[in-house]
Amino acid sequence: MSQPLRIELDRSSPIPLYHQVAQAIQAAIEDGRLSPGELLENEISMATRLGISRPTTRQALRKLVDKGHLVRRRGAGTRVAPARIRRPLDLTSLFDDLSKSGKAPTTQVLEHATVAAPPEVATALDMPADSEVVMVRRLRLADGEPIALMTNYLPVGIAPTRDELESDGLYDCLRGRGVKPRIANQRIGARSASAAEARMLDEPPRAALLTMERTAFDEAGNAVEFGQHIYRASRYSFDTTFFAG
Repeated sequence: MSQPLRIELDRSSPIPLYHQVAQAIQAAIEDGRLSPGELLENEISMATRLGISRPTTRQALRKLVDKGHLVRRRGAGTRVAPARIRRPLDLTSLFDDLSKSGKAPTTQVLEHATVAAPPEVATALDMPADSEVVMVRRLRLADGEPIALMTNYLPVGIAPTRDELESDGLYDCLRGRGVKPRIANQRIGARSASAAEARMLDEPPRAALLTMERTAFDEAGNAVEFGQHIYRASRYSFDTTFFAG
């Protein structure tokens, strides 16, 4: 842990003390005085040093945890959260987006099997019920840290191999086979992590997750993949730009 952060409080201000503390810590994170992964002093020490109550300190830290700026682990203290990965809403693979953002992406292929397409998959890929598809489940990491769990279903004839998917992004693999994803329907949501998902993504139980469901089509309009992905909300966000009509 570095030296305790200098925080100036204005006790005559109508701004609550907990909010002043939270603002000061957030500003230090944003300007680099506090680095990702850096351990903060404990709340008892901070409360004593600043001359405020422990509940006030706890409220300030909780506010920053809720905003994703800090992470708290029982027995391990409070640390500055790793920098969030911001991803544009384009038809790109997560592997490519991580590389462009300066992260080192790696992939663990957890499952790679030919299965009967579940009804929603068959519908999305516009194929008869129970048609065979290749189901791939992967854990994607950035700089060695788990970021996302991704499940994809692909027509058997174009599906990349396990080895290909461990070294390249899905869309690069498809383009290498002459398949060019051109457009996609995509839905983004949120839910809580299951116990198994939380363990794999190194999150606390019932942590918030971003969800994405996508069906991609090639230049001829053929469905080429259906994906169901979950992302750590504490480390990941989607960006989009809107234009006035």
